Amino acid sequence: MAHSRAEKMEAFGRLLDIMDDLRAQCPWDRKQTMESLRHLTIEETYELGDAILDNDLPEVKKELGDLLLHMVFYAKIGEEKEAFDVGDVLHGICEKLIHRHPHIYGDVEANDEETVKANWEKLKLKEGKKSVLEGVPRSLPAMVKATRIQEKARGAGFDWDDASQVWQKLREEVVELEAELAAADTQKIEAEFGDLLFSIINLSRFLKVDPESALERTNKKFIQRFQYMEEKVKEAGLQLEDLSLEEMDRYWEAAKGLE
Repeated sequence: MAHSRAEKMEAFGRLLDIMDDLRAQCPWDRKQTMESLRHLTIEETYELGDAILDNDLPEVKKELGDLLLHMVFYAKIGEEKEAFDVGDVLHGICEKLIHRHPHIYGDVEANDEETVKANWEKLKLKEGKKSVLEGVPRSLPAMVKATRIQEKARGAGFDWDDASQVWQKLREEVVELEAELAAADTQKIEAEFGDLLFSIINLSRFLKVDPESALERTNKKFIQRFQYMEEKVKEAGLQLEDLSLEEMDRYWEAAKGLE
């Protein structure tokens, strides 16, 4: 059953009160800094991502709580530094959302997703951004970063017209990689391999597939199949490393059959 607005506000206030208590009384919480929390926040974000991919809603709820705790923690430290508090954080994001949605809070028209994205990037440039790519965090994993770079470039109008052009570019990159493999130039092989990956991610956008999620689902599938193979080989009294590739493939196909 959904909580009322008053109940939601009460729950958030309770979290703020607990954060105050922990910061004042708990030796571990008292010791934390923004820097010490950073890697923990990244881990919590990935745990949320895992729960979403698994469609585990109870776990999503739990991980959202963990992340919300981190946000409140950073705001508390900001308050102690007399830089900002949670009120500043909340009002700041509210003002940004209102400003970035003139089609809701103003007189701009935007009837589709692409127009909204294009308007968003134009507004960011008016706010003082020198490049539409400035909003891509430097520390993002490379695949996620490539996706965000391409999305932002598209918002500025720099993109292919349709998937057929991306397929053509992908084929060109394969040919170029094969040429460098024949030449055995390590640096150029790496460069062309990177170009190929970038093109594959480009294609994923046109196919409306999130490459990070797609690859992670494949990772999970591989792990399940491999661990099944390990289990069955052990049950047969054998060692995986003693089997031929053909023998292992039979176990692998059996694992696939279970899906």
